Amino acid sequence: MSSHRLSKKGRYIAWATTGVVVAAGAGIAAQTSMAATVWPAQKTYTGRAFDTCTAPSLAAMKAWNTKFYGAAAVYIGGKNRGCAQPNLTKSWVKSVNATGWKLIPLYVGAQPPCQKSANPERLTSSTAASLGASNAKDAVAKASALGMKAGSPIYLNMESYDITDKACNDATLTYVRSFTKTLRNATYRGGLYGFSSSSAKAIATATNKTDLPGNLWYALWDKKNTTTTDWPWNPAQYTNHSRGHQYMVNSRETRGGYTITVDRNAWDAPVAIIG
Repeated sequence: MSSHRLSKKGRYIAWATTGVVVAAGAGIAAQTSMAATVWPAQKTYTGRAFDTCTAPSLAAMKAWNTKFYGAAAVYIGGKNRGCAQPNLTKSWVKSVNATGWKLIPLYVGAQPPCQKSANPERLTSSTAASLGASNAKDAVAKASALGMKAGSPIYLNMESYDITDKACNDATLTYVRSFTKTLRNATYRGGLYGFSSSSAKAIATATNKTDLPGNLWYALWDKKNTTTTDWPWNPAQYTNHSRGHQYMVNSRETRGGYTITVDRNAWDAPVAIIG
């Protein structure tokens, strides 16, 4: 298993095709229907991306700007975020964006009650809704402070858990719905990172789709850099530039003299609107 989002070590992303940015609509119409009459156009990136647990220095980002990667995921907050972020400031975001990078905001919120990992913040059935709302408000504040404007996505990091535990799964979905609805009310787009065998599966296969995130980033470590041919669920889901796929982990790579261990992902989904 990758040294993952709740750990002190890094996790990082990439894809094997040249990236482009296009304007597109939301992955699920409901995420834009209740918060504002007119939403900012979605900014979609399709191509390679990477991320680290700790955002790299500006010098490293410039060195890695070889057009092989076009986007970087950054951990903007959450009590369960595993790494400090000394470089992740509004100035860094502005400078990195100016050099052409696209940014993917991640928020490590409360984790499920049945999850085996030790976490500083864990939801329960009684706190799921309130924590979802408070975490989302914090995520919006963190994103806004970094210069990530309304219309940007925020991807909620949900680690693996036993989705066959109905009480646990119900509480987790309550939390995710509350988080997503609160984002939408603040005019931010909802997304979720999770595992194809558990946390992402719970979203994709839920019978009730109300207030679920409109963008799904699934971890399936099959070394296939695609968001389509190995999509595990209904092919009609998340089709409008709304998918990310983490397909390989712990790839140590050096560019411009800077070495970073990366996780690789195929990306075809929204990225932050910087301003």
